Amino acid sequence: MSRKAKVRVVTESTEEFFSRAREDARKLDRGRKLEPELVISFEDASEMMKVLSAQRLRLLRASKTATSVSLLAETLNRNARAVSRDIDLLESFGLLRTRYMPNPGHGRRRIVESSAKKYQLIASI
Repeated sequence: MSRKAKVRVVTESTEEFFSRAREDARKLDRGRKLEPELVISFEDASEMMKVLSAQRLRLLRASKTATSVSLLAETLNRNARAVSRDIDLLESFGLLRTRYMPNPGHGRRRIVESSAKKYQLIASI
């Protein structure tokens, strides 16, 4: 599975969401291609900031290359369980992806990597 070119995390109203969807539909109707991107939309900036806390933003930055959870926890000087919970949340929003690899003599290890080459955060207050 290849990474998307860009992930945009935005705040927008329901009307803005549907307006963006209609514009994309018009482009497709005219035969234009849409650039590959994932848009994650929040209605409120405070809700966005609950998901994208300072620790989780650090985790996103540290996940640019495929890395194990234990190495991420060590790099970020955080508890591995806390990092794993943050990974689960970010993965549920499509911001990270994980896979399991054999860890000889120790079972399997979870590998984490970013879902995109670029993240763009846009919040309006």
